[in-house]
Amino acid sequence: MIEEPFSNGNSLVHNLDPRIKVIFAILYSFIVALSSRFPTLFAALGFSLLLIVLARLNVQEVSKRLAVVNGLILFFWLVLPLTIKGETLFNLGPLAVTREGVILSAQITLKSNAILLSFIAMVASMSITTLGHAMNRLYIPDKIVHLFLLTYRYIFVIDQEYQRLSRSAKIRSFRPGTNTHTYKTYAYLIGMLFVRASARAQRVHQAMLCRGFKGRFYCLHEFSMSLRDWALSAIMAVVIFGLGVLEWTKIT
Repeated sequence: MIEEPFSNGNSLVHNLDPRIKVIFAILYSFIVALSSRFPTLFAALGFSLLLIVLARLNVQEVSKRLAVVNGLILFFWLVLPLTIKGETLFNLGPLAVTREGVILSAQITLKSNAILLSFIAMVASMSITTLGHAMNRLYIPDKIVHLFLLTYRYIFVIDQEYQRLSRSAKIRSFRPGTNTHTYKTYAYLIGMLFVRASARAQRVHQAMLCRGFKGRFYCLHEFSMSLRDWALSAIMAVVIFGLGVLEWTKIT
């Protein structure tokens, strides 16, 4: 199963209406992604950290996810300052580190961390099922919601099928290597995996029809906006508006 370490909690963020969390996570990410001024980006990073604190999430788990993203960002720091043309800050042998490359790398770093932290606090603080029903309440097309929920549910089934096929190959003394036999074996394994997944999908569809499925998943919990939700929504709207003003208003 896909782990959901942040979905259980009783914090201010956890109790916020899921629809509000999805809407503002998307709007907030857009405004951060479109920003380029460092005051705006540092303010966004600070607010994202505040959301993590308000959600009372496990710092160690959050750090693990940040480490994965920043490991990729490290690649940009190794490449962009050396490949972007501009004012030279210093030389590393025959290579020149440019000011524009460093600035672009710093912007990517701040944007990525701010957006990731906000999504961890706002979206990862609810279960996948709740997220799917929130998407449905926001009038996202039913087919997309169904695909999302069914993919989440049956990706584990496909993984079990893969593990079963992999064990079967090992029992038959298969040892992977860099040769034609290995490539053919993996090609057969992947092909058989698709065949079994297709057969399982047909059986699942038939089972759902037998149980009266009519193209809609029903949620036993009805979402409702409380006074606290409206208040936090107003605060989030002010923050997003403030970031926009900070980004596109020249401060003299």
